[in-house]
Amino acid sequence: MSEDTLNTNRRYLLLATTGVAAVGVVGATIPFVQSWQPSARARALGAPIKVNIGKLKPGEILGPLPAWRGQPIFIVNRTPAAIEILENELANLADPDSIESVQPEYTENPYRSRRPEIGVYLGLCTHLGCSPKYYGAVQPEDFESDWKGGFFCPCHGSKFDLAGRVERNLPAPTNLTVPPHYYESDEVLVIGLDGQSA
Repeated sequence: MSEDTLNTNRRYLLLATTGVAAVGVVGATIPFVQSWQPSARARALGAPIKVNIGKLKPGEILGPLPAWRGQPIFIVNRTPAAIEILENELANLADPDSIESVQPEYTENPYRSRRPEIGVYLGLCTHLGCSPKYYGAVQPEDFESDWKGGFFCPCHGSKFDLAGRVERNLPAPTNLTVPPHYYESDEVLVIGLDGQSA
């Protein structure tokens, strides 16, 4: 075998070995890079949820709903009397303008919502994460003679109005969290995305 033939065979062998090694590196890299992607379960937990609110009557709550990001959701339909109270009864609230609380910009109003009659909140007390109970009627209750309706956390006594705003001097440090949401139609609420609809 001549020297030129031997060198040519070596080159082919080196090229073939390099090609096989490159394919092996790519084959090993693909699963590694795919492992950086969130799992199907993680994507499902963070995915937006759609809720039909067409049958939700004034004074009623829909919730806790199946979790969004592993957290329960409360959707309330406020009565006209409750809406009026939200606009006027601010003296006992710790953060009436929700400056210290978590909520999207489009909910910076007395109702903390896109529509005055519908409120959307994470169903967790901001003190220790207990689930507060809903009292939709504007009437006194056993635990509060001046009660105007809202959410009461029996674990440590935190009270929130029907816009999820916490009362002063109670354990909960901030208002209930308002998740991103928008209305796909008059009856379909999408929780988890801001959307463009108002």
